[in-house]
Amino acid sequence: MDYSTKISERMWNQPDKGELEAERENTFIDDIVQKAHIERELLSVLEGVENAFDGGAGCGRFSILLAKQGIRVTHFDISQPMIDKAKEIAEKEGVSERITFVKGSLEDLSAYGDRSFDLVMSFDSPISYTYPKQEEVIGELVRIAKKRIMISVSSRLGALPYMANPIQKNQFILDPDSKDPWVQWCIQSREQMIDAFYFEKEKLYKAYESGLLGDPEEAKQAYDRGEVPWSISYHFMPDELKGILKKHGVKNISLAGPGAYARTIPNEILVKIMKDPGQRKDFLEFCHKFDSDPYVCGMGKDNLFAKGEI
Repeated sequence: MDYSTKISERMWNQPDKGELEAERENTFIDDIVQKAHIERELLSVLEGVENAFDGGAGCGRFSILLAKQGIRVTHFDISQPMIDKAKEIAEKEGVSERITFVKGSLEDLSAYGDRSFDLVMSFDSPISYTYPKQEEVIGELVRIAKKRIMISVSSRLGALPYMANPIQKNQFILDPDSKDPWVQWCIQSREQMIDAFYFEKEKLYKAYESGLLGDPEEAKQAYDRGEVPWSISYHFMPDELKGILKKHGVKNISLAGPGAYARTIPNEILVKIMKDPGQRKDFLEFCHKFDSDPYVCGMGKDNLFAKGEI
């Protein structure tokens, strides 16, 4: 097992991951925008889909959504706490019998034969966490897809502004009184993060060229010290991702950058929109339209979304 897999296993299997990740859509506005975009895309392509594979399915946001549509879903994830949370939610929603839960890493999909699933999906960047095997993993996901594939990966152009904005997450806090420790950390650390910030051109150029915003060697050393570093993550360029999918035989490929529009709006306005059901509905609809424009697809808040046909 390589370091990327070991680091991901340690990070995503922390005991609180299930509860925290299940609440992200109620905690951060960028999560709301991204998941609304993916939901709209998924629900538009279900004709002829009887079974689906959700790789890196987390707490079941989309595996449960598809199960509610009568689709049989294989819910595949590296995190036992998130699988446990997904099982709990699926039970409450009455769809447990349509979901098969499997613990595993995307680096090994050998248990599944060619064209096993009508629809294969993998959202919120688990593919990026398989560095340096991200291209191989995409190929394997395509291999097991029979009709359609939908994935989202870390976006290089979308992520680079983070390196010049240590308080970028504050823009998307929905409820400042949330008990989520990340929310409280963002609020309490805001001034300290601003004071400590220094623009480092060399780091930005290195990330721009390599697709790695952090240092894999530092992550490995932290892991060996018993710490829980963030997963080593590879960030894709739009043409790069499209080219990989095309090389593996995917057709009619289109890309989007969920969050490209929302990232231009200040927190006060975003919160106002989210708290009004009518405005929220209209806003998310327009976000989908704007974020699907090929000229902005690389500037999604966190992810680069791609869909295609086999």
